[in-house]
Amino acid sequence: MIEAHEFVDAARERGFDWYAGVPCSYLTPFINYVLQDPKLHYYSAANEGDAVALIAGVALAGKRGVTMMQNSGLGNAVSPLTSLTWTFRLPQLLIVTWRGQPGVPDEPQHQLMGPITPQMLETMEIPWETFPTDAAEIGPALDRATAHMDATGRPYALVMQKGSVAPYALKSEGNRTRPAHTPAVTTLTGAAPSALPTRTDVLARVIERTPLENTVVLASTGFCGRELYALDDRANQLYLVGSMGCVTTIALGLALARPDLRVVALDGDGAALMRLGAMATLGAYGPRNLVHLLLDNAAHDSTGGQATVSPNVSFAGVAAACGYAFSIEGDALSVVDRLFDAESVDGVRFGCVLTRPGSPDGLPRPKVTPVDVQKRLGRHIDDTGARPDVTPQASAPAVS
Repeated sequence: MIEAHEFVDAARERGFDWYAGVPCSYLTPFINYVLQDPKLHYYSAANEGDAVALIAGVALAGKRGVTMMQNSGLGNAVSPLTSLTWTFRLPQLLIVTWRGQPGVPDEPQHQLMGPITPQMLETMEIPWETFPTDAAEIGPALDRATAHMDATGRPYALVMQKGSVAPYALKSEGNRTRPAHTPAVTTLTGAAPSALPTRTDVLARVIERTPLENTVVLASTGFCGRELYALDDRANQLYLVGSMGCVTTIALGLALARPDLRVVALDGDGAALMRLGAMATLGAYGPRNLVHLLLDNAAHDSTGGQATVSPNVSFAGVAAACGYAFSIEGDALSVVDRLFDAESVDGVRFGCVLTRPGSPDGLPRPKVTPVDVQKRLGRHIDDTGARPDVTPQASAPAVS
C-alpha cells in the first residue's frame, strides 16, 4: 500500500498535472488527495468516455494528463479510446480499478467485467500493469508509461487493485451552491424551412469569425468536419473522426489547458444527444475562451438522413440550465455573430443554429490523416501567442 502523495508527487515530476475521471471506492483516497492539491487540476466527468476525451484535449495542448475510472466504465470509454486517442495519437495515463478481480469477492455486477478487464485493455492495444503498491515501484512504473506514451502517442494503463492506496479524507465538500438564476435564452426565429441556412452557410460564417491567430476550431464527426475541410483546410482546424459526441469535452480540455486560445467546438444535434451529459460538465468548468456552436438539422445526415429527436429539445435551454454563461438559438446566421460577439461574458458560450439537411454533392473527405492534422494543429498552437483579454480560470470547486 502506498500513500496518495507518493504517486501524485512522482507523477507531477513527470509533467502529470491534469486529472479527470469518475469516482470508484478504490480511487477514493487518490481522488481526494488530487482534489485538495491546489497545484493540480481535477475535473469530474459525467461519464468515463467524456473524461478520456477531456484529457485528450489536454494532450492536444501538449500537456500530460491522467484519466481515472472504475473498470465497469471501460464500456463507456471504448469509443474515445479506440477512435480518438488511438486514431489521433493523443496519449494519456489511465488508472483503471480492478473491481471483480478473480479471487477477490465483489458485487455481482463486477463478476464478468473483473475477469475480462485485462483482455479489454489488450484488445484495445493499451499496454497495462498493476498499479504500484510499494513506493519504490512508482517511479519505474511511471517511466514505463511515459516511455510508451512518448514513443507511440497512445495511452498506457495502470490497473488498481483493492487497497493499493492508503485512506485520505476529503476535508471539504466544496461549494455546493447553485447559481442564483438560470441565464436567459435568446431566441431568433421566424425563417421558413426553405429559408433556413445550410450547414455550409454556417461554417463559412464561422471561418470568417475564427482567424488563424489565437483561435482553434474543432469539428464534430461526419459532414460537419468534411464540409469545413472542403471550405478551407486551415492549420487551426481539427476534423474529428469517430468518437461521436466527444468534440465538446476535447474542446474543454484544450480550452482549460490553453487559456490564451479561443477554442470553438462545432457540434451536431445527433452527436450532442449522444453525450448530453457533457453539457453539464461544460457548464460547471467551461472557461470564457470556450465557444460551443451546435448545428441542428434534425437528422443524422452522413448516414442517410435518419431523423433525430432534436425537434423535441431546446439545446439552448439545456445549455442555460447546465450553467453556460450565454445561450442563444435560432434559424439565422446572425446567431453565429451574436455568439462570437459576446466576448465579455464570463464563462462558456453556447449557440444553436437550425439548418437545412443535406450537403453539397461530391463532398470530399479530408486528405490529411488524423495524425497529421493533430500534429499540424499542435505546431500551430505552439506558435500562437497569448490573447491579452483571456485569463486562466481555476478549476471549479469539488462537488461530492
